[in-house]
Amino acid sequence: MSTILCVLYDDPIGGYPTSYAREDLPTLDRYPNGQTLPTPKHIDFKPGQLLGCVSGELGLRKFLEEQGHTFIVTSDKDGPNSLFEKALPDADVVISQPFWPAYLTKERIAKAKKLKLAITAGIGSDHVDLQAAIEKGITVAEVTYCNSHSVAEHNVMMILALVRNYIPSYQWVIKKGWNIADCVTRAYDIEGMTVGIVGAGRIGLATMKRLKPFDVKLHYTDHHRLSETIEKEVGLTYHANVETMMPLCDIVALSCPLHPETEHLFNDKLISKMKRGAYLVNTARGKICDRDAVVRALESGQLAGYAGDVWFPQPAPKDHPWRTMPHHGMTPHISGTTLSAQARYAAGVREILECWLENRPIRNEYLIADKGKLAGAGAHSYTVGNATTGSEEAILFAEET
Repeated sequence: MSTILCVLYDDPIGGYPTSYAREDLPTLDRYPNGQTLPTPKHIDFKPGQLLGCVSGELGLRKFLEEQGHTFIVTSDKDGPNSLFEKALPDADVVISQPFWPAYLTKERIAKAKKLKLAITAGIGSDHVDLQAAIEKGITVAEVTYCNSHSVAEHNVMMILALVRNYIPSYQWVIKKGWNIADCVTRAYDIEGMTVGIVGAGRIGLATMKRLKPFDVKLHYTDHHRLSETIEKEVGLTYHANVETMMPLCDIVALSCPLHPETEHLFNDKLISKMKRGAYLVNTARGKICDRDAVVRALESGQLAGYAGDVWFPQPAPKDHPWRTMPHHGMTPHISGTTLSAQARYAAGVREILECWLENRPIRNEYLIADKGKLAGAGAHSYTVGNATTGSEEAILFAEET
């Protein structure tokens, strides 16, 4: 029998929901590229339930315990005295989320003598030291495509919120004001603006398709150029590198994975190449941006606004400067964990576990690393290396709470 160690975010402060705002979810069968949604043999939850928190348990407990496996679920993930750290040496499988990541550093992987499989409940496995996982022969998998459109929708929402100055305007309502001039002195239309997307994978392409009806000019950069057909259909201009695209863009949105090549890509030097007064939106990974460079750019006016829902480390310490910098639209990492997305990533995690427990192959598109090398989606999107350095600071959030 196996021990499955699962790290999920805390329950709502008011307690686990007993009812929901909507009764059901739209039924989807396939993603736009033809890939089927997760296809486990069975699920023990109703789509639309809160599954990503500790009490939700990804709907896995009945399935695992009926087979005799040990299932440990916790939100206590940071520091040597955390429940995660104490349970890690006996774990055969670790399940974690991008939103509340249990960072699998080289040191932790060395302690996890039995670990064979690391699953991301979502997409993005940069919280795993992929180099160390490959060296130890650990399989790393994620539920590719499960929340790509969720994040794309969040991208569009944040672009509009920044450019239209929505958050300060909403705050005037809360303060019982009617301060129209204060609201509109930083409000613009996005029509006619040039939007640059860094990373044209599933999220980046979906973002561009959703922005097309706004009559913006769409530019993108990616190691893998899209087909001529797609470029023509969506109206895209390709750039071979990010540097040539920056001076043209009024808005830049990041949709690329975090790995050694993209870590701190948006630093003082690159941000200085952007148009003065441009907007930067980051729903990719916090570490793609230099934390303090973003603050400086907002304070100087080089950036007119910055929005995102990704931080480093996660959760971010209470004194993280992105909480208090001017003209920001930050949220906790929520873009990919809507109730709609949770139904897909919970089902995907179960599908991966069913395959692993039954010695069946895991879908190739779910694989990030396997058999000592990058594999599947990982071979397309990542470079071998480690992006977890500095993650130990996440313990500061727990200590401050």
